[in-house]
Amino acid sequence: MTHTISDLLGAASTRAVPVVGAVPDDRLGAATPCAEYDVRALLNHLFSVVVNFQALAAKGDTDLAETPDRVADDGWRERFAAETGRLATAWAAPGAEEGTAGRMEMPARTVGSLAVLDLTVHGWDLARSVGVPFTPDPACVTEMTALLEGLAPTARRMGVFAEPAPVPADASPFDRLLAATGRDPGWRPPARD
Repeated sequence: MTHTISDLLGAASTRAVPVVGAVPDDRLGAATPCAEYDVRALLNHLFSVVVNFQALAAKGDTDLAETPDRVADDGWRERFAAETGRLATAWAAPGAEEGTAGRMEMPARTVGSLAVLDLTVHGWDLARSVGVPFTPDPACVTEMTALLEGLAPTARRMGVFAEPAPVPADASPFDRLLAATGRDPGWRPPARD
């Protein structure tokens, strides 16, 4: 069954928001499974996705190259929760999934799915980095796996994903999804000082 992007964003947000809310201030400099991001940088990236993809739902333009530090002030956890709610609402608007969106003129549903993917995969990244539990929404895993079958090769050529990580034959669907993005599903943070 195909779900609406708004429903998938709501489901992914339900899983990611508690993780973001649980990030302690003293772990903002911690490593993540994304080698180019520490926890602060990953939170700021995810915040930017959540905010900018609201505009993409309305076929507006965005500049994802700009990533302001949204976790510098108190209340960022609550703002993140509010923005994810706005994101799901934006993608529920009539016509949001139709046509194309963004500078690359990708199908709007694909663009919305990228936000679902970020909330799901980066939710796991953050959870692993700070040691809190994370269980992805099964519908998000299924639909994002289907999305990656077509997009992953292009994402690898563009340097967005690394080469797929190896997984055992009995790996879970989510571990397979993580591996398809180049992540090691068994990643653990380095020992703390």
